[in-house]
Amino acid sequence: MEVIKVSPRGYCYGVVDAMVIARNAALDKNLPRPIYILGMLVHNENVTEAFKEEGIITLDGQNRKEILEKVDQGTVIFTAHGVSPEIRQLAKEKGLVTIDATCPDVTKTHVIIEEKTKQGYEVIYIGKKGHPEPEGAIGVAPGLVHLVSNTVDIDELDIKNDKIIITNQTTMSSWDVKDLMDYCLKKFPQAEIHNEICQATQVRQEAVAKQAGAADVLIVVGDPKSNNSNRLAQVSEEIAGTKSYRVADVTEIEIDWIKNAKKVAVTSGASTPTPITKEVIQFLEQFDPEDETTWIRERKVPLSKILPKVKAAK
Repeated sequence: MEVIKVSPRGYCYGVVDAMVIARNAALDKNLPRPIYILGMLVHNENVTEAFKEEGIITLDGQNRKEILEKVDQGTVIFTAHGVSPEIRQLAKEKGLVTIDATCPDVTKTHVIIEEKTKQGYEVIYIGKKGHPEPEGAIGVAPGLVHLVSNTVDIDELDIKNDKIIITNQTTMSSWDVKDLMDYCLKKFPQAEIHNEICQATQVRQEAVAKQAGAADVLIVVGDPKSNNSNRLAQVSEEIAGTKSYRVADVTEIEIDWIKNAKKVAVTSGASTPTPITKEVIQFLEQFDPEDETTWIRERKVPLSKILPKVKAAK
């Protein structure tokens, strides 16, 4: 069986930056304890568990405000997905030390929303309901940012303002975003387009669209909560026409998916640790459908190998 390693794949710079920021925080003895991450730093359970080993506590909840209300002391890290100005202010009022690991691409979208709403615009924001990135973006200008996830949501919009911009969550399918933006323009032809799909997301999706078609099946290594990982699987099926499966690690691979395949492609989401993806590739490269001893799917990557290396502060 041939293994096609889709390239580029895996970590983007925003994810690496966020993890380095958090690791440096763990090593900084001057920061008040406990150190909390407000939600998952990036959407990968392996990363969450690795930070737990470093003494950093990941808090979860319905939204960032609910999570922050549980914190009365210490340090809080804002995740790569960004937070609203309300959350920043609340943390300040609580006297907490804050560390911002927001991805620069997300910050750019927040700046666009802030500038345009101050100029009298309303915002149609294409994103996934319940995801922390839209939550933060909507919070930049409450009441003026309208979240839509599909054409039904767009049909239900009742915006009287002639000044409208259309923008989006950075990790969506670029094809979906284009289709929804075009649909919006039919209803609001005067709207300005600000497509904010991040470069890392786009190039990974384009790589799957171009390279997955040569395979019988595509394995996407990524956390179930990772929107960009789920979109890679979607792109494989809808654009490349190749059946795809998303797995958190090697243990989730089903033999039935691959036993009759001559070519299997592998990619990974922007928040997937490289060692986890390598383990999947190594399993596939040694797999023999006729030899059941090669079917053992065992996770061996230690948590100590998950996070990027940083220099200890002096």
